[in-house]
Amino acid sequence: MTLKYFARASACLVALAVSTSARAEQADTSFTVGDIVVTAKNMAGSTSSIVTSVDRLGGDVAQNANVDYAWELVGRLPGVLVTDFNQSTTSGKFSFRGFNGEGEVNAAKLLIDGIPSNSNDGNMPFIDMVFPLDIAGVEVVRGTSDARYGLHNIAGNANIQTRMGGTYLDGRASVGSNATYEGQLSAGLETGKFSQNYFIGYRDSGGYRDHANLDRLSLAGKWFYNFSEDVSLGLIARHYISHAQEPGYLTFADARRDPQMTNAYNATDGDTRKMQQMSAHFDAAIGDRLDLSAKAYVNRLRDDRYVKFSAGASQQRRVAREDQWGALAALHYHASLAGVQMMLETGGDIQRQDNVSLRYLSVARVPTSQTRDQKFNLTVGGIYAQAAIVPAAWLKLTPAYRIDWVGGDFANRLNNTTAPFNAYGAIRQPKLSATLTPLAGLTLYGNWGKTYQIGVGSGAYLIPPRQVDLAPSINEGWEAGVKYAAGDALEGRIAIWKQTATGEIKRKLNDPLGDFDNLGSTRRKGVDVQLSARPVEGLSLWGALAWQKAIITKPDPATPALLGNEIDHVPHWLFSGGVDFTAVPGLRLSVWGGGQSSYELATTNNQGRWGDYAALNAEAAYRLSPQVELSLSAKNITSTDYEYVWWDGAQSLHSPADAASVTGSVRVTF
Repeated sequence: MTLKYFARASACLVALAVSTSARAEQADTSFTVGDIVVTAKNMAGSTSSIVTSVDRLGGDVAQNANVDYAWELVGRLPGVLVTDFNQSTTSGKFSFRGFNGEGEVNAAKLLIDGIPSNSNDGNMPFIDMVFPLDIAGVEVVRGTSDARYGLHNIAGNANIQTRMGGTYLDGRASVGSNATYEGQLSAGLETGKFSQNYFIGYRDSGGYRDHANLDRLSLAGKWFYNFSEDVSLGLIARHYISHAQEPGYLTFADARRDPQMTNAYNATDGDTRKMQQMSAHFDAAIGDRLDLSAKAYVNRLRDDRYVKFSAGASQQRRVAREDQWGALAALHYHASLAGVQMMLETGGDIQRQDNVSLRYLSVARVPTSQTRDQKFNLTVGGIYAQAAIVPAAWLKLTPAYRIDWVGGDFANRLNNTTAPFNAYGAIRQPKLSATLTPLAGLTLYGNWGKTYQIGVGSGAYLIPPRQVDLAPSINEGWEAGVKYAAGDALEGRIAIWKQTATGEIKRKLNDPLGDFDNLGSTRRKGVDVQLSARPVEGLSLWGALAWQKAIITKPDPATPALLGNEIDHVPHWLFSGGVDFTAVPGLRLSVWGGGQSSYELATTNNQGRWGDYAALNAEAAYRLSPQVELSLSAKNITSTDYEYVWWDGAQSLHSPADAASVTGSVRVTF
């Protein structure tokens, strides 16, 4: 049924589009940390027409980083909340715009080289496949005005772009605290019209806490053929496997007494995760006015985790098997009508998932009973149209419209029952953006739009005793901001935003059925401030401050006491900043840090506020020759005590963050 609607709606769209005037092209709402290298022109489906807060992390910052997982890098960007579980492969995640990282509402769509990379529940396990040395840049789009994506694009999206093209050999070997060893090798070979890129990365670490060993192996290959300067066809393949122990959560008393300890009952906890991703990419510039971009992909996730959350709980075995495949396409056409420059882009995607979710109670990895045996599929199809109209050199208007359709089937194999999908119907998402550029370097911008949330896992199906189809939760948001840039010397941006939701639902994370709670209507709002400067050659500074608040404005009738309460795990303040010094030949010095204020531990708002911290990091690097660089990096150099905390219904449970650690690296580039 989804395919029928997809084809019918696609036939109704007409493409028109844009070649903006000089000043309109200068309109820029992005903020950058590090250096961005532009290697290709903007094609259909790019962010060039997105009018919202866009943040970019340069490949130079990513490739020099020492991190356990790539999600930590996204935390370098302004207004991004990092939730550090520090538990095996369930290590952590990023979120933004007043949404927490608990896994209850996963509001950010993840893409890797433009390929959808969320799991069914919206989490981000596929991000583990990407190692720092293979990253060309990270692009985060925040807000509700981006029409390119539907599923999981509730508060925005993040795209990790990896290295493609060129001829090079780049290797990095690292040794660090907590018995950490890492090797990364990235290679490119470009001959004529054909380019090849390969990557292999391996990391082994004993972990800061006891019983926290992990090893990770990632392989990637990228093959592209350029038929001409305007037409290319490529294939990307990735393979990943990880084994990790899990140190578990501590009581308050134990976390204060010995933050490195593990509980005896966590001795057999751990995870094995395997993932693959394959994708085909086609880009074509058809003449001077028409561009086409298309992608097709297959994702596979196999996850087998043993976890025991507290002394009074049973150990669980959690098995996830997900197979995803789909396609995305976008087409835009540049034109001028009656002297008005304009662009209208049309595009769409189809995403299909086949999922199996199993859970067992176990003792020391020996199953004692099965609590979940679910098999379900999900199909999401969406189309969009987006115009960019430039009636004057100082004004650009960007209306857009997106529609998504969702379907699927559910089977509970424990009791041999089935359930239909919630009849969400056509999910309509209008959007509108505008930029004004009254002066060179000055951009005033605003946007408004709607996105949506649907149930995940079993929460997307009409399972008894529910008898009424669940409506999609509609998120409606707006943003107003100003961006100023004086060349490379100064860049600043300030934005205020608000996002409301109807009928927001959150997953019950430890529920055998995988059901949800109705949170009700919510309101999130905030202010983001970013500033970067290069006052003299070789010195750059950047800083960001965000204030946010998320509350329940109309709770579920069953929980009226939650009216006006703050949503848990959403700190009011987020801050980050750094200084980079490269004025001395061959020497690179960097200091950066970040932190947050405290958050409500539970939505009941009666279990206290936790989680505030400020951490500082540093790196010194010296280039021995054009090919060899030595570096020494330190994380949490003040050894600040901080932790992730959650409420299990009876007590607070704590996962201490790593204390100070040091890593030495050598990077060789040819």
